[in-house]
Amino acid sequence: MEDYNLNRGKYFYAVGLSYKKADEEIRGKFSLDEAQKTSLLQQAGAQGIDEILVISTCNRTEIYGFAQHPFQLIKLLCDHSNGNVDEFKDVAYVYKNNEAIGHMFRVGTGLDSQILGDFEIIAQIRKGFALSRKHHTANAFLERLCNSVIQASKRIKNETDLSSGATSVSFASVQYILNHVNHIARKNILLFGTGKIGRNTCENLIKHTGNDHITLINRTKGKAEKIAGKFNLTVKDLADLPDEIRKCDILIVATGARTPTVTGELVPPDKEMLVLDLSVPRNADSDMANLPGVTLVSLDHLSQMTDKTLERRKAFVPQAESIIEEVKGEFTQWLGTRKFAPTIKALKKKLKSLKDAEVDFQRKKIEGFNNEQAEIIGNRIIQKITTHFANHLKENNASADESLELIKKVFQLDNSNGNSLVKEQKPTKATT
Repeated sequence: MEDYNLNRGKYFYAVGLSYKKADEEIRGKFSLDEAQKTSLLQQAGAQGIDEILVISTCNRTEIYGFAQHPFQLIKLLCDHSNGNVDEFKDVAYVYKNNEAIGHMFRVGTGLDSQILGDFEIIAQIRKGFALSRKHHTANAFLERLCNSVIQASKRIKNETDLSSGATSVSFASVQYILNHVNHIARKNILLFGTGKIGRNTCENLIKHTGNDHITLINRTKGKAEKIAGKFNLTVKDLADLPDEIRKCDILIVATGARTPTVTGELVPPDKEMLVLDLSVPRNADSDMANLPGVTLVSLDHLSQMTDKTLERRKAFVPQAESIIEEVKGEFTQWLGTRKFAPTIKALKKKLKSLKDAEVDFQRKKIEGFNNEQAEIIGNRIIQKITTHFANHLKENNASADESLELIKKVFQLDNSNGNSLVKEQKPTKATT
């Protein structure tokens, strides 16, 4: 991909930060909610960046897109988050062209996840593409790339055991409780936040602890009531949070706020309590760890837990990597043929102008000239000629650059202002 003029001299970059070098606090600063993502995409479009995708999860925030320099994307991230460039450069990574493509494959297939084989990230890639398409910052290249990553992810799920066993952040939190709390069935558990992680954690609590003393609180009470009805649990109002904290033995915080929603002021003196914070940014104030009776467990700590399931998954990494290389190879092959598109398009335009001129000349010269038949014959000949050229370029990829230059020279083509890959078709929905 290094020499392909896919986007008028711009390069494809992946810039971001993840759990590997950035702790929860730093990741929290650079995390983006839906409004921030939308604002970022709108600004990117206004700056002429017409291919860009953003994902932001508890473990990573990344931007994939075309730019003349990666700093354009880094600045977009810093402008729309609470982080700055100095903080970013200390923990960041930047990948270019083929490396950026390979990075997205590893992320989307769970090989780069904090918990190996965690495939929840692929849903974020789908969601990110849909948002980019909505704001007209996703075209043919990103569509094909996202679909290829989705295809690799599905194949790895179906053909390997990389995702076998119950291992996720929600499961790890329940596993921690089981390993560190005696008589768990008799403990009062309070789950604050019933988003995706909260729901999954609740289901794992029911399944593995045998505890029915679980209370749910959510800012939108209806969401909590929907989950509670499924498991016959108790739901309380947000205003009841201080009282419920005083009653509980275990507090699980899974809210999506930008600032802490639970502070030490809500915890009675000398109360013994286990607090698990599954949020990024942190939603349980870190000062709570200084309270004598409180054990505060962070998301990073839970994610580092290893067990036999994770060890077993490692054996399937080579098989997963083989699938990635196969699917990525197909994408690269497709990408290779796309560099021919501007020249073939310019050739077709040149042949059409020659045809139109000749048809116009013959129309004036020949009495009873059949214009309709001439158009049909002329267009079919043009299609056959351009198809022959396209097939030659595909079959002789090693010498394609020389052939392209010869075609341009012979037909006196100038496709410097022609449409590149990302302009050739309207953006369409990434499929599965």
